[in-house]
Amino acid sequence: MTEILSPELEAVVASAAAAAPAFAATTPEHRARAIVAVADALEAHKPALVAIGMRETGLTEVRLTGEVTRTAVQLRLFADTLVDGGYLDARIDHADPDFALGVRPDIRRTHLPVGPVINFSASNFPFAFSVMGGDSAAILAAGCPLIVKAHSGHPELSDATAAVATEALAAAGMPEGTFQLIHGREAGVAVLKDARIKAGAFTGSIAVGRLLADIAASRPAPIPFYGELGSVNPVFITADAIAERAEEIATGFLTSVSGSAGQLCTKPGFVFVPAGTGLAAALQDAAGELPEHRLLDPRIARSFDERRTEIMNAPGVTAVLPGGIRFDEAGHGWATPTVVSVSLADFRTSAEALVEEAFGPLSILVETPAGEDLAALMPEFYEGNLTGTIHLSAEEATGETANVAELRALVAALSQQVGRVLFNGWSTGVAVTPAQQHGGPWPATTNDTSTSVGTAAISRFMRPVAYQNAPDAFLPDALRDLNPAGVPQTIAPAGESKNWGARWR
Repeated sequence: MTEILSPELEAVVASAAAAAPAFAATTPEHRARAIVAVADALEAHKPALVAIGMRETGLTEVRLTGEVTRTAVQLRLFADTLVDGGYLDARIDHADPDFALGVRPDIRRTHLPVGPVINFSASNFPFAFSVMGGDSAAILAAGCPLIVKAHSGHPELSDATAAVATEALAAAGMPEGTFQLIHGREAGVAVLKDARIKAGAFTGSIAVGRLLADIAASRPAPIPFYGELGSVNPVFITADAIAERAEEIATGFLTSVSGSAGQLCTKPGFVFVPAGTGLAAALQDAAGELPEHRLLDPRIARSFDERRTEIMNAPGVTAVLPGGIRFDEAGHGWATPTVVSVSLADFRTSAEALVEEAFGPLSILVETPAGEDLAALMPEFYEGNLTGTIHLSAEEATGETANVAELRALVAALSQQVGRVLFNGWSTGVAVTPAQQHGGPWPATTNDTSTSVGTAAISRFMRPVAYQNAPDAFLPDALRDLNPAGVPQTIAPAGESKNWGARWR
């Protein structure tokens, strides 16, 4: 049975449920204008929002300013996506009296909004994965009423962002209850359990994500739950790549590890390098005086300090860049990047202490002996990750070197266990673009059939519905013969089944 909500939460959920039919019935153009209005309003309020974000999170003005821009871009991208209509996957199979299996009725299939969705926002992206971040953009674009559970790390910023979005959506004529914000973990759990909520989204830790996913799955009527959780994002660098551009690789690596104090789900946590190469020396040369950076909140700082100590004390671990962390009077932690190295043999021995993610500016070089089967290392140490990276030399990139079979096997192994395979780059750059895949097998995400970045993210909050022999007047616009919405349609005319498989005989 659904638990009884507090009067305040009951009002929120009831409002979202009441808004669902009206919001789903809005035209794509109307929703697109509303979403763009939110994007414009966020950018108009950027200075005030960034100032709050700097105070609450310790992230820099440059980082937060760029994140507001990214958030606005995501919203505008989804506005164009929903008007284009390709995400509806409209399919039309005309009636066919000569169908191979007997008379086929007219069948038409498209996707509809699932209904009210709760989105648990992230700590490390107070704009791009928070109140109006990528999940929220996809949910609103899909036509689903949105309830955001604010992150406790930036409550004031969450309220300010929500106020901007609420005003913009109301001015654009969206139904009351289209968007609402709540605070508190218990409130979020209570809403997730409510039968009127039809899906959930989350960005955060493995422990909390698993807890919420289990709640969603154990409801009397289970619902989809899309959680983005932990990832260590392994990197493999060939000896030839290091010999060719060690300084460039070292600089890019340090930038990726130290950016935003390493508090990114795509931070490269492990770098596998051939033993005896000069990457460690190149890192020391490139490091210089790296500035310290405040971690998001005291809890995260304490957790990073404990995790860093555990790693530094593991057998066989050597400091390449010792880094460090200090705590101020308010309990905030200020960290400089730590990079350590360990042989593959010691890594295997100390795997229990080393393989877990360190959420902060720390990464581990794993030195592999000559002849090691790199492809076999993935299933040995990891389940799923958001990304996997390979750095090749210019000659290796042609696919004509003696080690091409080994490299192809490594690419295949990575493809089985990550959502995005990168070459000669760094995983902390996540382009907001239609082809992006930001997800991966457990524990990177709770459901690796989807993405939380890119236009495919909208599909998480739609469900397929087929209409059989429906009169045109009762069909969704996307399935009508005249196609008034102008969306892409996949049409199977009568008689096509006669030729199925003929070309393969």
